[in-house]
Amino acid sequence: MRFIPTGYGGHRRDPERVRREGWKEQKLLAVSLDDDRLTWPERELIRQLGEKLYGKPDAGDGR
Repeated sequence: MRFIPTGYGGHRRDPERVRREGWKEQKLLAVSLDDDRLTWPERELIRQLGEKLYGKPDAGDGR
């Protein structure tokens, strides 16, 4: 019998599902500023929160 640790076999969850489950289960929000579902004011709010909590993004990312 072969032992395979959890996460090393089977199927991979798509990134959107991971984000959805993270929010529902752990109240953790992962948001991309490039998400087309967001309006400009929502993107701006996310950007400001990110900068307040973690600082400005690296200069090399084009933003």
